[in-house]
Amino acid sequence: MDPVITSLKNPLVRDILLLQEKSRARNRQQAIVIEGIKEISLAAGAGIAFRKVIYQPSLMDGDRVRELCGSAGTGADFVSVSESVYAKISYRESTGGVVVIAEKPESSLADLPVGPEAVFIILEAVEKPGNLGAICRVADAAQASGLIVCDPRTDIYNPNAIRSSLGCVFTVPVVTSDFATAQEWLKSHRITSFAAELTAAEWYHQTDLSGRIALVFGTEATGLTAQWIAGADHRIKIPMGGVIDSLNVTTSVAIITFEAMRRRGFGMDLTAKGRR
Repeated sequence: MDPVITSLKNPLVRDILLLQEKSRARNRQQAIVIEGIKEISLAAGAGIAFRKVIYQPSLMDGDRVRELCGSAGTGADFVSVSESVYAKISYRESTGGVVVIAEKPESSLADLPVGPEAVFIILEAVEKPGNLGAICRVADAAQASGLIVCDPRTDIYNPNAIRSSLGCVFTVPVVTSDFATAQEWLKSHRITSFAAELTAAEWYHQTDLSGRIALVFGTEATGLTAQWIAGADHRIKIPMGGVIDSLNVTTSVAIITFEAMRRRGFGMDLTAKGRR
């Protein structure tokens, strides 16, 4: 029988709350917190190793929890908690009764697959976990080759990023980098970069997006920095017919990324909703 926690002062409860709130704690322990059936299922499918699996038996019993975790739960500690403890550690009621502490994934630019028609998304200085998560969903839907977060101002495994991505932060290769390293990597792989910015002369839909490409986006508040604009091979923009001059970053990423994938035939069986 799995151990049961009923006290809100239990050290495991305090540790979960700390990992949820502090990126420093996540980095120190090399651990992340995942909640929600969809998110946990996608993390398990991506081969993320689980350390501890905490569940509320009135919402999901131990057998179903183990089935959900699959091989990712091998070697993990399974712990049952009371309703009050689960209410304390869960972010929302619709998580299905399971919270997981997992190994923090570690990957770099060298791990990204660089095919002849690869499409990468580069985000500079992203600071809102919700934006990062939403863009992970775009990257997953379009089946982009990878997402590169340059000089991030938020932890890519912030619980809010995981939640807003619905677990797609685990289905898309996501890495962090600094500007200089990313530029060197792009050049070494002969990847053509396209900076999305308001004063560009080229329209995105009239630009040659063939071959290995990287689509570069800045923050909603300030856009791309001068170094990325100067360092890009091309500067492109989206036609704006209304009174405002820009879209939010997630929408911009979706428009341009899906145009690049459209020209590649989307790489999937659209009638069967297949995946590459």
